[in-house]
Amino acid sequence: MTGDVLLSGVELRGSLVDCRVRGGVVTEIGRQLRACSEELVVRGDGGALLPGLADHHLHLAATAARDASLDVSAASRDGLAALLSEAVAGEDGWVRAVGYADVAHGDLDRDVLDAWRRTVPVRVQHRSGALWVVNSAGLDRLGARAAVHEGVERDRTGRPTGRLWRADAWLRKALGGRPPSLRPVGARLAAFGVTHVADATPDAGTAEVVANAVRRDELPQHVMVMAADADVRSHPRLSVGPVKLVVADHALPDLDELAGRMRQAHAGGRPVAVHCVTRTALALTLAAFDQAGGMDGDRVEHCAVADLSAAKELAARGIRVVTQPTLVALRGDDYWARGEPGDRPDLWRYAGLLRAGVRVAPSSDAPYGDPDPWACLRAASERLTPSGRVLGAGERVPARTVLRGLLSPLHDPAGPPREIAVGEPADLVLLDRPLTDALRAPDAGHIRATLIKGRIAHEA
Repeated sequence: MTGDVLLSGVELRGSLVDCRVRGGVVTEIGRQLRACSEELVVRGDGGALLPGLADHHLHLAATAARDASLDVSAASRDGLAALLSEAVAGEDGWVRAVGYADVAHGDLDRDVLDAWRRTVPVRVQHRSGALWVVNSAGLDRLGARAAVHEGVERDRTGRPTGRLWRADAWLRKALGGRPPSLRPVGARLAAFGVTHVADATPDAGTAEVVANAVRRDELPQHVMVMAADADVRSHPRLSVGPVKLVVADHALPDLDELAGRMRQAHAGGRPVAVHCVTRTALALTLAAFDQAGGMDGDRVEHCAVADLSAAKELAARGIRVVTQPTLVALRGDDYWARGEPGDRPDLWRYAGLLRAGVRVAPSSDAPYGDPDPWACLRAASERLTPSGRVLGAGERVPARTVLRGLLSPLHDPAGPPREIAVGEPADLVLLDRPLTDALRAPDAGHIRATLIKGRIAHEA
């Protein structure tokens, strides 16, 4: 639906007002505004009107692909074998599975997969997104034996093991075919009240897929891409953000190389967003920043393990952190069981980073985390693992604080929240209750409508 909209009787900054939208912007805010003849009137009934929410780190194409894949996350190892052996191949001839976890399913390689499914190509993604495991039939179809990509793991004889590390761009090219539609992902995000997203996938091919989806209106959201060579061309809902750099834990980059990539991004006028999970990776990243110099907007993605001294170092350099609270809710028990005991107090900090002076913004990391921002509010304020364990009670953050981060601009994560004011874009979320009530029990079911540039992208 498009056109002029009058939102009547909405709670805005603690007062009950009406809000008029025309031409994609807020044109009038006041009490008892008179509806025009061709204006769509949406009753607020006292529900809060918020700026649209932002997800500062997710992977749109991977989320769409996951939705079309076999989810094995809840299966045992024997259950995984049964699922893969019985799964029906997709239109492309592949069995594609996601949610593999070595702690639950054991180590996988081509030989293990061959024992379960030999003749049909199979590829299984690790839940981190960093690893694909492919059987022999799949490796033959991909031409992996002759591949020169460094992510194609080989044994001592040069035979591919079936493990493909951070090889998504190569895999996509080798697979060919048409990428999945992003329309269902855009609709689901709109139902969550998400109007702005930062696609954190580093390769230009995926950035182009995402950009094309925006141009075709499959994605109604404002989208910022992070690929180094992204070409978004002119579109009012597309932009480029920081350059995504990956400090891969299985193959840490050379310090000089990492610093050089930072300098290259800065020279092009773009800050960097560094994927950084372990304590070692964070130390290397900080050293690289010292060598390369910083730029306003530089950020660390995830920062899964950070002691207080590292937090102070981040704050001193003005480096932001974009974190993912729902990963504690989804995987906190695994982090506790598998991580080093000395790391437990430093896992997925949030409040501790804020206390150290670090600017922190929340995000989902979908499809690896929960794309629902209301689940993010709950996870950050509760810090509960699936078993009910509290992981880092001192890292709890009030839902209202997390919401401020969700309202910050894509290009200024953890900056001042966007405001609803005359002349501002009409990227809005209408709730079915006052904000204070919604924050007591955050739930996406509270959303009555989502507007993006004045268009109703979701209506409950």
